[in-house]
Amino acid sequence: MDKIKWGIIGTANIARWATIPGIKKADNAELYAIAGRNPEKAAKYKEEFGFEKAYGSYDELIADPDVQAVYIPLPNDIHLKWVTEALKAKKHVLCEKPLALNAREAEEMYKTAEENGVYLMEAYAYLHSPYVGSLKKDIDSGIIGDVDYIESAFITQGYKEDFRLHKEFGGGAMYDLGCYCTTMILTLIDSEPELVKAVAEFSDLGVDFNTAAIMRFKNGVRASFNIGMILGENTNSRFDRLFIHGSKGSIRSDVEYNQEGDVSYSIYTSDGVTERKVSVPHNYKLEIEQLGRCILNGEKPHITPEFSIKNAKLIDTVLNEIGF
Repeated sequence: MDKIKWGIIGTANIARWATIPGIKKADNAELYAIAGRNPEKAAKYKEEFGFEKAYGSYDELIADPDVQAVYIPLPNDIHLKWVTEALKAKKHVLCEKPLALNAREAEEMYKTAEENGVYLMEAYAYLHSPYVGSLKKDIDSGIIGDVDYIESAFITQGYKEDFRLHKEFGGGAMYDLGCYCTTMILTLIDSEPELVKAVAEFSDLGVDFNTAAIMRFKNGVRASFNIGMILGENTNSRFDRLFIHGSKGSIRSDVEYNQEGDVSYSIYTSDGVTERKVSVPHNYKLEIEQLGRCILNGEKPHITPEFSIKNAKLIDTVLNEIGF
């Protein structure tokens, strides 16, 4: 067996423009089944993308013995239910970020995966990018000395109608955008946070849509992030920023999360400015192939349970700080 048969639970937009193309591009994956609560929409996906099967319920897809791995892009509040159902059916699972609404849920899901002998990985496609690997390599090389401060920002458009606007669906900027900033910071800082302070502006529907946080880690590194859904409504506008300060220089980048193609960031030292160029394939292809290698060859998941739980705990702390 050299290809994993994938089933997708839900017909979310991110499946359409990101993960389905990633599965089609992946060398070790096969686009097999799609399930939607609207059978007509699932059938349209089948016709459009070439799925072999289309189901009108999630349970039917999970019960299909030929489905080996399941991708879950459902609203955040029902991740726990459907991840658990798939894991108990002995399906490997890739679940969209954030995996859980809190660290307790994440720990529960990973325990279920272990008990059933299957892989569970949180879907942060951008972390599979060689761009992030290059950043980490440069930091570890000491080119900018000892890191003392990291700043990340992810500002995007508001929404007229979207589940991200509703608290009961696990909406809000922290779950939607902040998880990118926290995972980037945790990837680049090999330490545990010991101080976190955060503030937020809330919408009329009760979700945070403009949030900022500062934090200090046990190794002395400080970090901050700014996130928001404030750039108008449904404009596709966004602002991404990453700044890493060290004792001998700094790194600055405006590369968007999940960018592909030729990307670059700038390294500033006493020797001048170095433009580091990185060729980035389709991040979702990389993500699918990596989990496929875990299933086929026993490779360790790139996004480990320990990392996801650590990130979930940090998000819990921020949400507690802002009173969410």
